[in-house]
Amino acid sequence: MGPVSAPVLTEAEHITWLRVDVGLAMSARREAARLAKRIGLGADRVSAVEIAVTEAATNLQKHAVDGALALRVTRSGAHAAVEFVATDTGPGIPHLPSALADGTSSTGTLGVGLGAIARLADVFDIHTLPGRGTTVMAQFWAGAEARREEPAGIDAGGLTRPIGGEELCGDTWALRSAHAPGTAPADGGAASGAGPVLAMMCDGLGHGPQAARAGEVAREAFRGTRHTRPQQVLQDLHRALKGTRGAAIAVARLDFAAGSVEFSGVGNVSGFLVEDGRRNSLLSVPGIVGHHMPHLRTFTAAAGPGSAFVTHSDGLSDRWSPESFPGLFVRRSTVVSAQILREAGGRRDDIGILVVKATRA
Repeated sequence: MGPVSAPVLTEAEHITWLRVDVGLAMSARREAARLAKRIGLGADRVSAVEIAVTEAATNLQKHAVDGALALRVTRSGAHAAVEFVATDTGPGIPHLPSALADGTSSTGTLGVGLGAIARLADVFDIHTLPGRGTTVMAQFWAGAEARREEPAGIDAGGLTRPIGGEELCGDTWALRSAHAPGTAPADGGAASGAGPVLAMMCDGLGHGPQAARAGEVAREAFRGTRHTRPQQVLQDLHRALKGTRGAAIAVARLDFAAGSVEFSGVGNVSGFLVEDGRRNSLLSVPGIVGHHMPHLRTFTAAAGPGSAFVTHSDGLSDRWSPESFPGLFVRRSTVVSAQILREAGGRRDDIGILVVKATRA
């Protein structure tokens, strides 16, 4: 029998990024249908995915100053969904409730088809900043009994995007139970992901296949480590990454029920705790996991109700501020990730961002 891995709640999947051009709607429809069939959606749901993604792509073509549509399979425990994220750099939606009404359209807004997308999707969310841009997210889950709520009251979502000209991304992330593999608390909650969780953000050095390989090794080691504290997990990742290019990695233990966050990072990976419109930085130390492991430090912070943990690679500027995104941090984590990426992300590096927060009762 092979090694036992900890329950993985969710982790980065391959994302197809499509830029706005004349063929966007057709390309998005074709890719969405392929993913929907891959996870076993029935013919009616495949059609629903195609309609929704075509509406989103058409909106981008007609109204966005610039934008992109991301398509992937996302997973929550044993369940899978087709997810798309449409994000643009303007003009935003002046009156969102009107735009969400089926059939509503007005010049200069992204109103066309939003109501239909919301109605067809199993999970839908949107955030808009008038004059700056909008992010739309929709998920279509496989199986009539698929669990569509995040496990253990955790809402986690992130995005990765490779540097221009590369297909593979060296940045990756994962979220797993903080219980050691093969163990469970007395109430059996580990199987469902109950209790504290461990989050990892990894930035494989460089770009392309070798950076992506370092990320894959880190994610595999993260699944398999029996340790549940950030510094110990990083030591295991350091051993696993020897022989690779190495990586900058941050690991956090998040216990929202207890109101605590523990964070340990090596290299240029940022960590923040966002609460009440403010953010507190969680510091990393210089080094390269897999090559030069410094003396590790763990930073702790109190995580009050409504707080969110954000971690990202240096492909995003760390100058973003929660105050500049009014209303964002009550949206779903994937939407939070996409809006920050839209404003803080560049195209001269791989990008990875992960947002984790407690779901509201």
